[in-house]
Amino acid sequence: MRKMLAVALGVLTAIGGFVDIGDLVTNAVVGSRFGMSLVWVVVVGVVGICLFASMAGRVAAVSGRATFEIIRERLGPRAAGANLVASFAINLLTLTAEIGGITLALHLASSVEPRLWIPVAALAVWLVLWRVKFQVLENVAGLMGLLLVGFAVALFLLGPDWGELLRQAVPPSAPGNEHPAAYWYYAVALFGAAMTPYEVFFFSSGAVEERWTSKDLATNRLNVMVGFPLGGLLSVAIAACAAVVLLPAGIEVSSLSQIVLPVAQAGGVLLLAVVIVGIVAATFGAALETALSSGYTMAQYLGWSWGKFRRPARAARFHVTMIVAVLLAVGILMTSVDPIAVTEMSVVFSAVALPLTYVPILVVANDPEYMGEHVNGRVMNALGGVYLLIVVVAAVAAVPLMIATGAGS
Repeated sequence: MRKMLAVALGVLTAIGGFVDIGDLVTNAVVGSRFGMSLVWVVVVGVVGICLFASMAGRVAAVSGRATFEIIRERLGPRAAGANLVASFAINLLTLTAEIGGITLALHLASSVEPRLWIPVAALAVWLVLWRVKFQVLENVAGLMGLLLVGFAVALFLLGPDWGELLRQAVPPSAPGNEHPAAYWYYAVALFGAAMTPYEVFFFSSGAVEERWTSKDLATNRLNVMVGFPLGGLLSVAIAACAAVVLLPAGIEVSSLSQIVLPVAQAGGVLLLAVVIVGIVAATFGAALETALSSGYTMAQYLGWSWGKFRRPARAARFHVTMIVAVLLAVGILMTSVDPIAVTEMSVVFSAVALPLTYVPILVVANDPEYMGEHVNGRVMNALGGVYLLIVVVAAVAAVPLMIATGAGS
């Protein structure tokens, strides 16, 4: 039982990272336009985030210190400050998308105007951050997010031609009616959705919150190897549902109602209700993660007291930072900006910012001064080098592809 509960951190990070509003939107858009031809990116993303989170969790467990404390010490205040600004901006953009995702899901369930749900969603996020213990937060949000397995159930109920789905996926190539630049733009977007930096901030800081030590390295591996692949499988199910129902009908995703259309078609109102609850839970969990990550990054860089294991009065600036981040996200959403557009932008810029956090973690994971005997082995370093190249290429290509394709249109 204790091992099952230990996986909760990885499950929450996976559901709130792999299957947040960014992944819901990006996978559904890709499935409706490209079928299963980009499923290989999900596989690359799963392996990458497992590698990244495994190193970050191991660094936190062995050193007892979280990501931004080490980044500042290792890179110096100026370079780490630039990293902080970029990371905080991406966190804010992602938090805006997640709160927007909560409102869209609540609108779908109630037909109430989404903007009326914005303050309600933000207040709920703040109350949980303020009052709920970390262990309760990770267990409840993570396990409720598992209701998104309804997409996998819907896929089987649809009874697709599995051979056709396989033919779309292998060998991977852009469909004849799509420009190759758009194909690669969405490849970068999917990769950014899978390897969002806030996942690592949350995961490593959560390890410190739970007081991991070198004795917990097995727990770290268990979280990574269960949580993130689970999120990846759910991502593939979302794309496959869109490929089976939306692609043949020529429907391009522009709203949450279109994303869940295959679920309603396959399982009716009951399965749709289950999936909507899962979407609310997953986006709510991701909003908690991104808000926490905003507080973590700022507090760790500036040396403030931080953590859910401390009472708010003992970590006041940490909590104020999260409140400010939530209020900024609410302000952006109240301008009537399209949450779907914010989501698509957030995953692309996550890919742009990824090297800023990946490189320091890779460096520290090889530093015996921090890690002692637990430095990366040869296999881990070989994979780390391959993914360093992938991360840099994705970061460099993201903005030019966005401009060249008009954000994939």
